[in-house]
Amino acid sequence: MKNILTVRPAEERDVASIRGLIAIYAEKAIMLDRDEADIRFYLGNFVVAEADGVVRGCAAVRDFGGDLLEVRSLVVAPDFQSKGIGRALLEAIISGLSIRRSSWRLFTLTYQVDFFRKLGFEVVDRKMFPEKIWSDCSRCPKQSRCDEVALLMSSK
Repeated sequence: MKNILTVRPAEERDVASIRGLIAIYAEKAIMLDRDEADIRFYLGNFVVAEADGVVRGCAAVRDFGGDLLEVRSLVVAPDFQSKGIGRALLEAIISGLSIRRSSWRLFTLTYQVDFFRKLGFEVVDRKMFPEKIWSDCSRCPKQSRCDEVALLMSSK
């Protein structure tokens, strides 16, 4: 039986699943950890991908104001990688932005450079995003030796 993939806005019932997915990668120091209270507070920023009714991936968008937004907490369950789930999540985010905004700039800091480049993002200098550096990077244990790559996609 083929998995049926659905991407939808996250709901309260998804908080534990989102937390579990993020924890997998936070434990490997690939992304910052988020507790359930934080996820619940920002739940409106999340979309989830379900395969046969089970959450297998998630992503969030943070709005920094103006036209600047960040893709964050984009994760896919290890057993479901390379099945188009990350792409589906990101395409849903981009589609939603294009409907709601006339212009936008969407960035990410990531180790998955090839994934984002295939979807139209371009490598840029992370100094372009001082908002990110002041808000999240200041809490990161890798802040002085950050090895993530900044990428940007623009509607313009």
